[in-house]
Order: sequence, then C-alpha cells, then structure tokens
Amino acid sequence: MSLPLRDVYAEPTLADLMPSVLSSAGVAGETNRLDLTPVDHTVVLLVDGMGWELLQRNAKAAPYLTQVPGRPMRAGFPTTTAVSLASLGTGLPSGLHGITGYQSYVDEIEAPVNWLRWTLAGTAIDQRDDLVPETVQPHPTVFERGREAGLTVTTVVPNAFEGSGLTRAVLRGGNFVGVSAYGDLLAQVVAAVSAGDRSLVYCYIGEVDTLGHVYGPESAAWLAQLTVVDRFVEQLADALPTGTRLLVTADHGMVDASRGRRIDFDHTPGLGEDVTVIAGEPRCRHIYTYHVDRVLERWRNELGDHAWVGTRDDAFAACLFGSDPDPALAKRIGDIVAVGRGESTVIRSDGEQVMSNLPGQHGALTDEELLVPLLRIG
Repeated sequence: MSLPLRDVYAEPTLADLMPSVLSSAGVAGETNRLDLTPVDHTVVLLVDGMGWELLQRNAKAAPYLTQVPGRPMRAGFPTTTAVSLASLGTGLPSGLHGITGYQSYVDEIEAPVNWLRWTLAGTAIDQRDDLVPETVQPHPTVFERGREAGLTVTTVVPNAFEGSGLTRAVLRGGNFVGVSAYGDLLAQVVAAVSAGDRSLVYCYIGEVDTLGHVYGPESAAWLAQLTVVDRFVEQLADALPTGTRLLVTADHGMVDASRGRRIDFDHTPGLGEDVTVIAGEPRCRHIYTYHVDRVLERWRNELGDHAWVGTRDDAFAACLFGSDPDPALAKRIGDIVAVGRGESTVIRSDGEQVMSNLPGQHGALTDEELLVPLLRIG
C-alpha cells in the first residue's frame, strides 16, 4: 500500500511560489521558501500541462526554455488544473483551500462538482449561486494580499475566465485583463508590469494541455505547440522592461494513458457495488461509500499493482492533501482514494465518454505528473 512519495509537501510546491514572490517584493508576513531574490516587478507565466519531465525530454522542441536557468518543483496533489491553480492562487495545499480534485463531492449541494467549470459534474448546470466561490474558498488569495500590501496586481488570462467560479474562488484580487490570443497576451503583460512601482502579473497559456489530452503528450501536435510556446516565452522575455523577473511554471505534467491498463468502472463487475458517488478523474479517483471496508477490498483486488488504493485516513497519514487538512473539508475527499500507478486509469466509458477516450491524463503521483518547471528569466 506504499505510495510513490510519502510527503508531497516535504519539498517546495506551487503553493510556495506566489508567497515567495510576494516576500521578494517586500510584502511582510509572506514566506520565501523558494529563496527568490528581491525584485520589484515579477511576471508569473503558467503553461498548463508542461511538466518538467516532458520538457526535458523534448529539448529540441523547446530550445529556449530548456536553456534558461531552472529546476523542477512539485505541483501538489492531486496533479490537476483546478487544484494547482487553487494552490498557486492561495498559497495553500488542497486540504486547506478545499479544491480537492477535478471533481469532488460537496456536502452543501449533496452532489459532485466540476471545479474547473463550477457546474454539477457531468452537466452544464452552473453552481455559482448555490456554491458562492468566495464562500467555498474564503481564504485571502495571494493577489488580494499583494494588492493590500501596495503592489499593482494584474491577471492576464483568456476572456472566458472572467467571472468564472474558479477565477472568483482562487484568482480574485488583481486587475482582470482578458485576452484572445498570444499577441494581446504579450502586449497586455508588458503594459501591466509597468503599471506600478511594484507589480505582480500572472498570466496563463492552456493549449499545451489541450493538445496533450487530445493527441497525447509528445505527439506531433503537442510538440508543435510546445515550440510555439517556447518562441512566445522568448519574445515575452525580450519585450519585458529591464528589471523584470519572469518565472515560468506549470500546473502538472501528463502521461500517455493509452499505454497503460484501463479499468472501466462502468463495466467491471463489482467495482461499482456499494459506491454512492465516484468523482475525481481517471488517474485519481475519489470513491464515496457507506461501506468502506467492502469497497476498499474490492478495489484493491481489482486494481492490484496498477493503483494505490487507500482510505481518506490513509491519504491524510501520507500528507497527500497537506500536513494539516481542514476537518470541515474532509468530505470533499473520497472515503477511498485510488491513485494510478504507471500509466493506468480508472475510466467511465458510459458516464465520462469524452474523458475516457483521451490519451493524455494526469492527476497521480508519477514524476511525469508531479514535477513542474520553475524557470527564472531576467
């Protein structure tokens, strides 16, 4: 029942990035765990899905990014976008900010929620009224803390993110600037970083992740997109004012699940017995049940060496959700958690048809998923 990593947070994670940036800008009370040098202007670019291992293996497609100073850093757990953005935006692990997976069961509405879309899982039913984002995640964000300390804080992200549940929950506090393409992303970031005596600009690129899911990481399409991003970062670095630090990171990496075992929850006899709700995603499943012992035994027997399967208490003992998770948020974590090993997945061919067919997957604890870059330019 051993895990690949006993304590995800024994080394710096994405939750440490923004507090370190704030500390390096002179904000009192913030911890500089990354030992960033003092600077007044910082741009943080997050490239969705650009894991450290993938980047290093494909240096020919990213000659600029693989030659600038950098090192790997851990994303946090689960290794999925909503969780990582929440950790980046709050400076907290998932057990404290409460965004505990791609999908989680939420007591307040007695149903699983898709945190990226802020909808009932598997539907387009908006939950922003029933699950008010600022209440669901009440901790001050790093952007709010930076603004209160006198920094000019700007978030430059796709237009569609404006007012979304996740934006309101974990990215609130900065001046929101919506963009449509790489051209205005570059122009708006350059303008924002010069807007104050001390500034923090956060920006985001999502296409590497999209193509990794659809075609697989290291596919021809994925490699082409990585090259586009590599050239963009070089252009951005050249365009930024002197004295600006550019930090490039990611929210997770990815594995090619088409090469691993696929266990189908919807068509494997006994796997769904006594299960009331299944949430999460194929590489990290949250299983909710009133019969923990029986379900735990069935899942361990069926998944064998293809996954770590443990109870919520086992996951807490392994510090997967941080060293001191909030007891009030515990039910957002499955009674049982199943974390894929190798490239194995637990799919739902009926309940999640699109997701089940994607070759690119993430959420678990392999180095390919957990390690993200921390690149320092300028």
